[in-house]
Amino acid sequence: MDNKDLVQSFKVALADTFAFYLKAHNFHWNVEGRSFGEYHTFFGDLYTEVHGAVDLIAEHIRTFDAYAPGSFSRFSELSNISDENNVIPCEKMMQILEQDNKTLILTLTKAYKAAEAAGKLGSANFIQDRIDVHEKHGWMLRSYSKGKH
Repeated sequence: MDNKDLVQSFKVALADTFAFYLKAHNFHWNVEGRSFGEYHTFFGDLYTEVHGAVDLIAEHIRTFDAYAPGSFSRFSELSNISDENNVIPCEKMMQILEQDNKTLILTLTKAYKAAEAAGKLGSANFIQDRIDVHEKHGWMLRSYSKGKH
């Protein structure tokens, strides 16, 4: 695998991470219902944790001597995670984020394999840690959704 594939896989990981962050933040702002406080807090914790990874992924791209994408239009072109333009029920928010989290894990796995193949072990380890974090996010999202679909 050449450096171009490595860079591209990290750019997609950055775009998917930012899209996931933004959607969780959107849901934090717009959640309603009897469990508002619980969901609002959960979404806040989720978007805060994921947002912390955005800068780190971009900086890994820079270590590859490439430029990190940094615009909504470029993120939209690269991301596998779609926007949510409607206000939806909180249970549906959880289901959507659960599916988006699975998508993000697949994206991160591709970036991990690309970094490992390129001999970028530090970057591979970083992505491996992100996969671990998203597996935990997946468990939490699944737990919220149990019995509701």
